Amino acid sequence: MDQKPLLGIIGGSGLYQMQGLQAIETRDVDTPFGQPSSPLLLGRLDGVPVAFLARHGLGHVVMPAEINYRANIHALKQVGVERVVAVSACGSLREDFSPGDLVVPDQLFDNTHARKRSFFGGGIVAHASVADPFCPDLSRHVADSIESVGGTIHRTGTLITIEGPAFSTRAESNTYRAWGMSIIGMTTSPEAHLAREAQLCYAVMAHVTDYDVWRVQGEPVTVEMVIRTLQENTQLAEAAITRLVTTLPDRRDCGCGSAMKDALITSPSAIAPSTRERLKGILDGILD
Repeated sequence: MDQKPLLGIIGGSGLYQMQGLQAIETRDVDTPFGQPSSPLLLGRLDGVPVAFLARHGLGHVVMPAEINYRANIHALKQVGVERVVAVSACGSLREDFSPGDLVVPDQLFDNTHARKRSFFGGGIVAHASVADPFCPDLSRHVADSIESVGGTIHRTGTLITIEGPAFSTRAESNTYRAWGMSIIGMTTSPEAHLAREAQLCYAVMAHVTDYDVWRVQGEPVTVEMVIRTLQENTQLAEAAITRLVTTLPDRRDCGCGSAMKDALITSPSAIAPSTRERLKGILDGILD
């Protein structure tokens, strides 16, 4: 594919391919951080070049804590992606966020503990600003696209990422509700943080599949419940993303592309050549 992708799509549980994707090239991408979860599918969606990556691998073989998030984000950046939409399943922690609804969150709480959260380290230090972890411009376009194809959309909300793979206990679920969390998932952290370090726009299309376990008048969340709702919503997600790529401007109009310009604290003279080589794709625009 000659043109760089207008959009990178990370498919989560239930979305392992894009039915409307044409002129597909399957590309195995090697990164300084290892192999991504799956080969990239490069093709055209309604004539627009896009890149698709299956977060959990082909056949859903990678648990949330086992995902090589750094390789996934780096692979998308390597093929020219500047904007990423992540499709994710989530549980609702609010009565008014119902199964079948979609949420484009504007805040994130990282409650994981065993994941590599940064491209930096090993002789180079940078501190990303993630006060607002999602790109507001891309998030608005995503929400507009969902609305335009008939989805029930919530344009704000706080997503808490837990380690998994087990679902929450009732005590945990009620604690997250008391904290003011809106939805719960297992993959947005550190994906969003790494996208910020890579200076990519990043937004989440979260599908509410269940009420987690806090809602005592309903059944606790199960895999069968999640998959059933996701299957019902897959066509909606694909339609919304197709609508998105036809309405998304060619150029970004946000600050994500320069998000790390003041984040590096290590003296450039102290950065080893091997470190520069490992991070050359990430350091573009930071050390220039």
